[in-house]
Amino acid sequence: MRMRTVLATATAALAAATCLSAAGPSYGHAPQRNACSPHVSIDRFSDALDKTTYEGTFVGNFSGLAVARDGSLAAVSDRSSLFSLDARTLAPRGVVPLADESGAALDSEGLVVDRPTGTLLISSEGEPAVRRYSADGRILERLAVPDALRVAPAGRAVSNGTFEGLTMLPGGRTLLAAMEYALSGDAAGIVRFQTWDRRHGAFALSAQYAYRTDTGLGVPEVQALPDGRLLVLERGFTSGVGNTVRLYLADPRRATDTRSVENLTGQHGVRLVKKTLLADLADCPDLGATAKQPQPNPLLDNIEAMAVTGRGKGGALKVLLASDDNQNSVQTTRFYYLRVRL
Repeated sequence: MRMRTVLATATAALAAATCLSAAGPSYGHAPQRNACSPHVSIDRFSDALDKTTYEGTFVGNFSGLAVARDGSLAAVSDRSSLFSLDARTLAPRGVVPLADESGAALDSEGLVVDRPTGTLLISSEGEPAVRRYSADGRILERLAVPDALRVAPAGRAVSNGTFEGLTMLPGGRTLLAAMEYALSGDAAGIVRFQTWDRRHGAFALSAQYAYRTDTGLGVPEVQALPDGRLLVLERGFTSGVGNTVRLYLADPRRATDTRSVENLTGQHGVRLVKKTLLADLADCPDLGATAKQPQPNPLLDNIEAMAVTGRGKGGALKVLLASDDNQNSVQTTRFYYLRVRL
């Protein structure tokens, strides 16, 4: 998102490419190497793509990540570009322009590689919308969106506050999109997660859930885990202070279906998605990173994209994050290689 911020099994090549330490932590009570918290550690970061171009296209503005079927990384820019990146070096291999049905540019945000078909599901927060694209950028399908989730005056969503996160739940039959901010009429900080179920090859509207963010934060990304739980990224920005970025484990499996609840105000009888803090990234070691603007930790930037890329030794999840530099001289395109123990 401008000026604020799939589940996949990695191939052997990607597992080697992430270069996570084989000497890894002991998964008992011993402290983890480069620990951000008891659950999360950071192995390394990379600024290799910061302020670069590829075939005349600016490389950056990343808002979504996914592992492609060939083990490469797919990365969507909110400036209407879809990049293929080398999993080991991050070097761009290709770029495809994206557009809506009329050929207009998109504020693309979330990205899912639909592994059975090889097609791409991409959310756009301008309308909002979720579209299915072919590998060469052709629109194949546009999913229905509840009226209330549309940007006002068509609906109750705020501009630049709609579908940021996108993920496929286990089994490949249910797609989930996360709103970044609350709807008008809902309590501040309560955002809606919308799902679609695949029926006869197409996606139809299904259950909706409510998730409460920390004060002042929104949801830029969400990723599904094999057991149906979610990794949820929460993010905010304070001028002169910098970014707040927190990683949560969330469980929607017993949450109330809120499709028929017009206003979410914390009322009795609505079970929110349960969440547990895994790490505040300000608590990570900075690893020698530098920041171009004030930050509580120089490692931080406008982190907006996330993908689970596999598992390391001891069962820790390999999680890759990327920041959206907004094509801004005081921000950085940065990739973060995390290990997450649940």
